[in-house]
Amino acid sequence: MSNILITGATGKIGTQLTKHLKNQHDLTLVDVDFSNFPEFLKEKTKIVETDLTKPKNWEGLLDNIEYVIQLAGQASPDAEFYNDLLELNYKLPHNLYEEATQAKHLKRIIFASSIHAVDAYPDNIQIKVADQVRPNDLYGVSKVYLEGLASYHAYINGIESIGIRIADYKTNRNELDENADKNEMASYFSAQDMNHLVDCCLESELQEPFLVVNGISNNTFPRLSLKEAHVALNYQPKDNAFKENGYFL
Repeated sequence: MSNILITGATGKIGTQLTKHLKNQHDLTLVDVDFSNFPEFLKEKTKIVETDLTKPKNWEGLLDNIEYVIQLAGQASPDAEFYNDLLELNYKLPHNLYEEATQAKHLKRIIFASSIHAVDAYPDNIQIKVADQVRPNDLYGVSKVYLEGLASYHAYINGIESIGIRIADYKTNRNELDENADKNEMASYFSAQDMNHLVDCCLESELQEPFLVVNGISNNTFPRLSLKEAHVALNYQPKDNAFKENGYFL
């Protein structure tokens, strides 16, 4: 059992991860507003309502924390730099890593990157982690910044980090459109597989202090390469959008 802090805990991914992790670990959940958060998920967890874009609100937040799952941020592909991204996707992660330099018990930060960091490649190409970044919007650019920030702190300040380039995340299989085209199915990432990947990120030993992996399900034709996560973290996803929609049975 580990002490884990989840930022952006009330979001779609944060909610599902809380359900998955709450009975296995001691969770501190952080977000600006928990008024619509399920009451049963608040039980036996520590709730912190605060604005993480303000540096002073990080003071002491990582005391006794061993792992941070950084999900907080603006995730809209239409987000603009000054109005949407600057505070949440630049200042907030900077504040996290600044506080992490003082955190005595912190072992690792696991952060949400995005397929948007590389999704400007043509549709018929499978993207590997080693491929040059190619963001398709300013939101994707902010994730490239986050990956660079994490790498800097890993190699300069010794803060171990794993970034997950999250593809088309679906809370449950009902969200997968039965009429989805091949590109949508190629990017499918189920909540079950995300939960498993986070478990791998919590449990695995790293060869280097910084790692980026692709977060995607075991689709017959995956948009992102599964190899890196499998080799580095023993990630073994189960779900497949093509099979879910009746292809290649």
